[in-house]
Amino acid sequence: MTASSGRLAEMDEREEDKVKLSEKELEIVKILEKDARTPLDMLAKMVGLPVAETEALVKKLEEAKVIVQYTALVDWRKVDGHEGVTAMIDVKVTPKRGVGFDEVAERIYRFPEVTSVYLMSGAYDLSVVIEGRSMSEIAQFVSEKLSTLDSVISTTTHFILKKYKHDGIVFGQGDQDRRIVVSP
Repeated sequence: MTASSGRLAEMDEREEDKVKLSEKELEIVKILEKDARTPLDMLAKMVGLPVAETEALVKKLEEAKVIVQYTALVDWRKVDGHEGVTAMIDVKVTPKRGVGFDEVAERIYRFPEVTSVYLMSGAYDLSVVIEGRSMSEIAQFVSEKLSTLDSVISTTTHFILKKYKHDGIVFGQGDQDRRIVVSP
């Protein structure tokens, strides 16, 4: 079995875990994904349902783990004293027989420095997002923890220098008018 056919088998297994959403449930999920602070009464109006029914649907979506968590998107550059560094690490691994990439992905996501792990197509198998206090701290994580895992063949680390847009939100624009001045 090749690595790509192993990935397809992993994806097919998870098809049975999917939840079929009604049109209203899908509307609710999309609204809350954009703004988790949308008040329940406003959410109900937006989807055209009574508040009680909307509340029941949201609870159902939470129990089914379709809605996993409500979070805030923070612009850490504006927080005095927060000088963190974020890196994206491409990881090439050898999948294990019977579990594919899941076992090594689980070992990686258990590190507290790791914020996200994704199975990818292309030259690398996993993409790991990590946060640290400095570039050297991230380099130390890669050399001492990540690259020493049995299944890891190679890594490529990309440091994020500037965030322009994240989860649909543009950063750093402020109230600045970016139009080009044209004079006759």
